[in-house]
Amino acid sequence: MAEYTSDLLIMGSGPAGYTAGIYAARAGIKSLIVAGAQKGGQLIRSSEVENYPGFADPLSGFELMEKIHQQAVNLGVKIIDDEITEVDLYDQPFVCNSAGGNVFTSRSIIIATGASVKWLGLPSEQKYIGHGVSSCATCDGFFYRGKEVAVIGGGNSAVEQALYLANYVDKVYIIHRRHSFNAERIMQKRLFENRKITIFWNNVVDEVLGKENPLEVTGIKIRNVKSDRSRILEVAGVFVAIGHHPNTEMFRKYLHLDHGGYIVTKPSSTATEIEGVFAAGDVCNPYRQAIIAAGCGARAALEAIRSL
Repeated sequence: MAEYTSDLLIMGSGPAGYTAGIYAARAGIKSLIVAGAQKGGQLIRSSEVENYPGFADPLSGFELMEKIHQQAVNLGVKIIDDEITEVDLYDQPFVCNSAGGNVFTSRSIIIATGASVKWLGLPSEQKYIGHGVSSCATCDGFFYRGKEVAVIGGGNSAVEQALYLANYVDKVYIIHRRHSFNAERIMQKRLFENRKITIFWNNVVDEVLGKENPLEVTGIKIRNVKSDRSRILEVAGVFVAIGHHPNTEMFRKYLHLDHGGYIVTKPSSTATEIEGVFAAGDVCNPYRQAIIAAGCGARAALEAIRSL
């Protein structure tokens, strides 16, 4: 167990957290980043990023986060590979405990803990996670080369994963509960033009099917929400892409959260109702865009610096 003392503690190492650390370091503030459960945040799961300013050619989310990480390291940002699991925001200096048994004391905090994957909530889904059910095409898509898979969802994440998987698999089925996507138009156009992809509109997944020994997905049972008719699709993999929820539960008793669990900040600010506590990135906005998170992280750092 170790004890760390800083003027500014940044929770999370996605675009918001790293950017906050970069700005704090440039201001000469004694700060540190606690990386969290997933170093680099959700962006490392993106197969291709082509809308982040400064990069003429697309790059993977992992590559982008590696570049931002290295920039932070080059500027002297201190990064601890640990995860904050308990906070006390009643008194300053704030005291936080981690999964690694460390204690962090700081005068100011930036919460940039990001978001986590939403699952369907089916018992059969949980049974086959890691055995044919995944939330990350870039992580697991290669294992389904030459096979047929299903992607569940209708947003940017679902369309992106389907397009990525089409590079490897023989067939991609998209299961979407509505009759239109809410993904970006340019991504939809690419999807509709891809002959490997078939869309099942107005359908939901009722069950993930598979074998017991070894655990292995063999298909999904889907149901049309309008006709109530069911059918079985034979697939080897199921990729769930129905959204994310903010990682804010441990702050619930201290901060005001909206109906979606996002931290509510003051108007035109990253400041929360607790003086010295700021929120940045996916914990306080639903857009899930790296550039927005990075800008929010910069603003949080500037506001935290002024408050010290």
